[in-house]
Amino acid sequence: MLIVKDLSVHYGVIQALKQVSVEVHEGEIVALIGANGAGKTTLLHAISGLVKHEGDILFLGNSLSKADSRAIVAAGITQVPEGRRIFPDMSVTENLLMGAYLRKDKAGIEEDMKMVFERFPRLQERKKQLAGTLSGGEQQMLAMGRALMAKPKLLLLDEPSMGLSPLLVKEIFSIITSINEQGTTVLLVEQNARMALQIADRAYVMETGKIVLSGTGEELSASEDIKKAYLGG
Repeated sequence: MLIVKDLSVHYGVIQALKQVSVEVHEGEIVALIGANGAGKTTLLHAISGLVKHEGDILFLGNSLSKADSRAIVAAGITQVPEGRRIFPDMSVTENLLMGAYLRKDKAGIEEDMKMVFERFPRLQERKKQLAGTLSGGEQQMLAMGRALMAKPKLLLLDEPSMGLSPLLVKEIFSIITSINEQGTTVLLVEQNARMALQIADRAYVMETGKIVLSGTGEELSASEDIKKAYLGG
């Protein structure tokens, strides 16, 4: 589904990505793990068309290297950004409708709104509430629901568990698994390496802008090096 080939990104004189290559197959959950500053978010931003890059990004056989973010969303890639980035002064319903901004199928939008509310009952309870007044967990659910309103084929998730209680982290990861089981492919950036590897079909480890290791979630969970570096021994 997604092929990233020899991707490099510079921020001025700093090279954030150094010829990174990854693949995501249809139906998978693929995790990107690594320390802060490894380049994980930059990779998602490059895929989403938010930063200039060298190399190529192919989605369903088509190059995205010259596409802008609007075209990339229209092609079927949607990102849930780090820190939620919901619209705080808009209601829950208005935030969800922003996710469907490029869509013209009113009946489909209404159907998907029902689907989001079924998946996230707390959002339905608070649908008229200003998004900025929601709890952190509810805001994360809203950010994910907003992304789903775009009907993505590939969902990019950037640190979905950040700042959440352990109980909510389990709930969010259960939701990610459910979204994937219902047909959406997932590329997941996550500091909680243990949880990410538990649900990932495959994973990549990034260090200082490079991919240094890859394998199945099970293989990396069993790796002594990964245990020492990311799983607390």
